[in-house]
Amino acid sequence: MSTYDVTTIAPPGLAELKAAHRRIWASGSYATVAERLVDDVAPRHLIDRAGIEPGMEVLDIAAGTGNVAIRAAALGAQVTALDLTPELFARGRERAAQAGVEIDWVEGDAEDLPFEDGRFDRVVSSFGIQFAPRHEVTAREAVRVTRPGGAIGLLNWTPQSHIGQVLRTVSSRLPAPPGYASPPPLWGDERHVRALFAFDGIEPAFEAGHNPFVGFASASDWVRFMERNYGPLRTAREKLAPTGRWDEVRDELVALTASFDHGDHGALRVDSAYLLTHARIDR
Repeated sequence: MSTYDVTTIAPPGLAELKAAHRRIWASGSYATVAERLVDDVAPRHLIDRAGIEPGMEVLDIAAGTGNVAIRAAALGAQVTALDLTPELFARGRERAAQAGVEIDWVEGDAEDLPFEDGRFDRVVSSFGIQFAPRHEVTAREAVRVTRPGGAIGLLNWTPQSHIGQVLRTVSSRLPAPPGYASPPPLWGDERHVRALFAFDGIEPAFEAGHNPFVGFASASDWVRFMERNYGPLRTAREKLAPTGRWDEVRDELVALTASFDHGDHGALRVDSAYLLTHARIDR
């Protein structure tokens, strides 16, 4: 049993919600999205701040196809990549092989990590942990599996960021999630994150960053790419298109994306804001 006994009694519908999350991230092509949009600037920022050294044991929570896990392994760390959606692992293994590194790919839940207390020197996550519904549970689990003297490093989209507002726009058209499920962008709010870690007297430090989205001709081009490949948008389109409501959402997403665009004509550039959280575990 975990040190923090917060997963014993599952709230109603939790298993069904997790199954739905798995289907969302298995749909489309998250590998395409991750490698095109978030495989450089933000992961390098996280790796630089995490202080990963050869021989360290590192856990990447909600690792997806390994954007951060592969970088950590290339530094000589022993890396475990955990994700609720094992359908993503095939591409992750391909990428790891191309990079010449070995990673232990584990199917698992960020809210109930299948590891003993104090297992890892570093626990990291890049735009993944924020999608687990119960933020307090996830924070406590991350702390639980971190060794005394170790550290946690997290990247999360902020509520005000381009992606944060894209998610809000889409979710506003869908049925509300259960009351125990917090909006993912709250992991990008400093006050919210401080409260998540306050249970053990942990005082996280924060850094702001911006991840660029480039290589698209226009806001419309970006939205077309995302609605085909990004699980949350693809799923929303499948639910809303039969009623004719997706066209309205798409138009709103195009306008939103255009409002963030500061690239040259015919070359989109959107810098989506994220929060980097770094927490030392001194217990």
